[in-house]
Amino acid sequence: RILFYKALILYRMRAFLFVLLVLFRIRQGGETTPFPNPEHVGQKLTNIHPRSFSLWNTAKMTTIKTVMSIQEKAHILVVEDEEDILELITYNLRKEGYRVTGISSGETGLQEAGRIKPDLLVLDLMLPGIDGFEVCLQLKKAPQTERIPIIMLTAKGEEADIVTGLEMGADDYITKPFSPRILLARIKAVLRRQPRCRAIDADIITLNEIAIDPGRHEVRISGKVVLLTVSEFRILQYLAGTPGRVFTRDQIVKAIHETDFAVTARAVDVQIVGLRKKLGQQGSLIETVRGVGYRFKEDP
Repeated sequence: RILFYKALILYRMRAFLFVLLVLFRIRQGGETTPFPNPEHVGQKLTNIHPRSFSLWNTAKMTTIKTVMSIQEKAHILVVEDEEDILELITYNLRKEGYRVTGISSGETGLQEAGRIKPDLLVLDLMLPGIDGFEVCLQLKKAPQTERIPIIMLTAKGEEADIVTGLEMGADDYITKPFSPRILLARIKAVLRRQPRCRAIDADIITLNEIAIDPGRHEVRISGKVVLLTVSEFRILQYLAGTPGRVFTRDQIVKAIHETDFAVTARAVDVQIVGLRKKLGQQGSLIETVRGVGYRFKEDP
């Protein structure tokens, strides 16, 4: 019995060390070192004690699931010129299992975003050379990067700065000093919205000259593609899904941004203003119901 437990502890330690090695190699972009054949190890344990094989099999499956969950994590690009803050963000993101690329300048960040196509961008505004606002504008203009969700992280906390950031296409805006836990929660909320947007409804919504294709995450007006942010697309899809129905700002916030996303009624108004501008003449189909909220015109 003592021999059995010693062997079990040994192989559990080897499995744990293997997971740590995989974590390190994945984050460094290298190849993982081969692990001893699980079936061979399990057979050896079975010879020591009959119960050991089931215990080993459980440990093996746990290890595989852990590695798979790490590999499925998103790739996040962080553009921040303050070294201490960049290291803090990078450390916390990698601790959560995300793949992270850290950049300290706007020019390099812009190039890297186009090259690696990250799942999300954490962007400081006060950058040397090209500032964060310009980086955001350039990314939203380019078809290959315009759908990358952006979280702005900056010391600029005035209302005008927040409104400007959201109007430029940012999906969230966090002011410094910030809590790493809050940043992680916001990142998870934005990433959760990405697959949901594609899976809400596979049917194309056609109203007047507007065609909304959830499957392609695309909006067209008279056949021409209109570039929208993730939030703007979800608002349009939400309102157009039930023409004539009035939605309050709180309902829009819950449907578009999830319950843990800190957003105000003012931010919803900003998104609506930006959406109307991008839709041109069709923007008048989104009507304001004073004192209540918004609706998509039923019979244009």
